[in-house]
Amino acid sequence: MRWTAALEALEHGLLQRDAAARALLLAVLSGEHVLLLGPPGTAKSELARRLQRLLPGAHYFERLLTRFSVPEELFGPLSLKALEDDRYERLTEGYLPGAEVAFLDEVFKANSAILNTLLGLLHERRFDNGSQRVPVPLVCLVGASNEVPRDDSLQAFYDRFLLRVPVQPVDDAHFGALLQTTLPEGDIHPDAQLSPASLQALRAQAAGVVLGADVISLLATARERARQTHQSVSDRRWRQTVHLLQVQAASRGAAEVSPWDAWLLPFTLMADPDQVPGWTDWFLEVVARTTPLAIEGLERAAQAFEQQLDIERRAPADAQDDSAGKLALARAIAGPTSESELVRITSERAHRRYGERHVRARVAQVAEVRQRVETLQTEVHATAREVSAQALGHGWLPPSWLEQIEAVHAQRCAQVDGLALRLNELQQGFAALPRLTEDRSEAVPLPVNWQD
Repeated sequence: MRWTAALEALEHGLLQRDAAARALLLAVLSGEHVLLLGPPGTAKSELARRLQRLLPGAHYFERLLTRFSVPEELFGPLSLKALEDDRYERLTEGYLPGAEVAFLDEVFKANSAILNTLLGLLHERRFDNGSQRVPVPLVCLVGASNEVPRDDSLQAFYDRFLLRVPVQPVDDAHFGALLQTTLPEGDIHPDAQLSPASLQALRAQAAGVVLGADVISLLATARERARQTHQSVSDRRWRQTVHLLQVQAASRGAAEVSPWDAWLLPFTLMADPDQVPGWTDWFLEVVARTTPLAIEGLERAAQAFEQQLDIERRAPADAQDDSAGKLALARAIAGPTSESELVRITSERAHRRYGERHVRARVAQVAEVRQRVETLQTEVHATAREVSAQALGHGWLPPSWLEQIEAVHAQRCAQVDGLALRLNELQQGFAALPRLTEDRSEAVPLPVNWQD
């Protein structure tokens, strides 16, 4: 993928930020804005600064907002010269209206005067400076907050961030690596830099990317899930999401959006970070086919056959056979502390023996279930190979997601393989039941009942 170098530059030295880094880069490629949700010290500002370094010559603006912040801090001071001419204008050079990449920390703590100006700046890329509405070069604004806004008056501003990505502290499994990791210093390699021409060309290419029937159906399913879980998604957000998917597909050199491009949906459709795991599970089940295997009936069959085999192995000899008395005599002869070959042989003969028809019937019953399991086994392994190839070939899928997908499919394969092995051993076990020396033409046994 041609954007690999840029992605590596964003991720280098940062642990468990693969999804956030990919969302940020795709936001830049598509000209959208990102909100990073998480506690302080989780590399939110570091990601924004790296983003700026990907754009050669881009101006960067960063501010920590409080309820005491004033518009001059973001949009520049008033021009005294303009005031002399009765014009209300700001000197915007070096401030947000002149930046290509911006990072606003604690973005929802700003007052209404700032937020109202930001609304137009983010959505329309325009800034009202006095009597003029001037275009701004903003490519991507990265906002950061510890939590989502609960005030209804902030919802319109919250909706301006198409991608909303939770970031959490590094988990215990990666804590040791965190202590030994150093962040890289120096300039970004030229191969990682994104030129304005390349961004423009990609967006033009994305306009021609096809939204196929399978993806439309997938999005319709997502919309129904949002409705059922009482999550409101505006029409504008759906259109922006589709454009983001088209840009992602174009960046892969694809002519059509793939269902795998929908890994971004958890970050565009969620309204609260707590909803991300549910959307992620939905994607993994629908696209990565990680739904648990429905093999309870087959597991129950194996268990029933195991119980039946144990019963038939332990069944005592019938009344016509004097093996039980012979076993007692053999033990008396051998003594209480020794187990002679005579005792072993006689012990085997003390249990029931079965005719050929009985054994064949039991083996056939197990073979029928085993055949069903082997058919399922073939399907599960084929699905695992297909899903793995698709996931590996996508390019944008976060490695942590890929690991999870492969682990689930490995577990599915192991589950069905283990069941097939159990049934194979059962088939051998019934085939090895002790046989009658003379077949008494036993009736075929009733099938083992496992479907209750």
